[in-house]
Amino acid sequence: MSKRKLSRQQRWRIDKIQAERAARAAKRSAREDTALAAGELSAERSGRVIAHFGRTIEVRPDESDTPIRCHQRANLDGLVTGDRVVWRAACDADGQIVDGVVVARGERDNVLERPDAYGQLKPVAANIDQILIVFAVEPAPHANLIDRYLVAAEATGIAPVLVLNKIDLLPEKGGELRELLERYAALGYPEIATTTARDTGLDDLCAQLAGRTSVFVGQSGVGKSSLIDRLLPGEALRIGALSKDTRKGTHTTTTARLYAFQHRGAAEIGSGELIDSPGIREFGLGHLDERQVAEGFIEFRTHLGHCRFRDCRHRQEPGCALREAVERGEIHPERFASYRRIVDSLNES
Repeated sequence: MSKRKLSRQQRWRIDKIQAERAARAAKRSAREDTALAAGELSAERSGRVIAHFGRTIEVRPDESDTPIRCHQRANLDGLVTGDRVVWRAACDADGQIVDGVVVARGERDNVLERPDAYGQLKPVAANIDQILIVFAVEPAPHANLIDRYLVAAEATGIAPVLVLNKIDLLPEKGGELRELLERYAALGYPEIATTTARDTGLDDLCAQLAGRTSVFVGQSGVGKSSLIDRLLPGEALRIGALSKDTRKGTHTTTTARLYAFQHRGAAEIGSGELIDSPGIREFGLGHLDERQVAEGFIEFRTHLGHCRFRDCRHRQEPGCALREAVERGEIHPERFASYRRIVDSLNES
């Protein structure tokens, strides 16, 4: 996506707004420094960001399940859901915590990013153990879209897990969808089947979530919010209905938020954390080059660097190691075709 061009007036308005925000942040930072110097804030504590709204952040203390509304110090880089932070509490006359100030951010294990409306990468969440790529029997899944999610996950270093939802709608023999699943299983990707139509339909998913911080991604209508609503019955999550005519969903979730998870099904499995992130119809890969996309196809890796020509683009060049691997059956032709479509889409953007 090309960067949007702004008029002189639009640029002036943006600069004016940013200057006003910087001035407000400076005043807030000065008040916080005064409070710190005067000893009005408590000792440093650790916690985790569970949601953020501009410079207002919800932090869940390590020692409590009750979130605290905090302000972010002006000298801190932008925080995202999942960040580990150090914060200090402000208390009232009775010693009750009324709010707090985040004074430091811990090191990130990883960060999940996606392009914004201007094509610039924007962090969505941090410190994630696994990305659950949700697709469903309906709407029909597209292998190329699944491959995009897998490439994005591989690029961030976050382990992907494939989740097939709505298996109650799956034909008895599975058809083409079963063949698609077998293709990914042969690559070693974990696969989980789920349904909200049965009481035990989420047990395998809960076992995968236990002890981990997870984020759900997938095209609209596959049932991400429905799954999360079942996992977190106490939360008022909106569920987008499928259009009866097009069988496509609508975007419903708007703010990334981290939830504590406790399974209470037929068997106690354990607890974990999950992040409900904004609906993503197509994962942005515009920040990756052709080499990074190729490395995102895990079965390509042993063949990369073995082409006859160093600058091989894996098209019609003689001695292409990838094309030869396809001919030998070591790379599935559909996966190679999917790789080519992704690369072509990058060149068109």
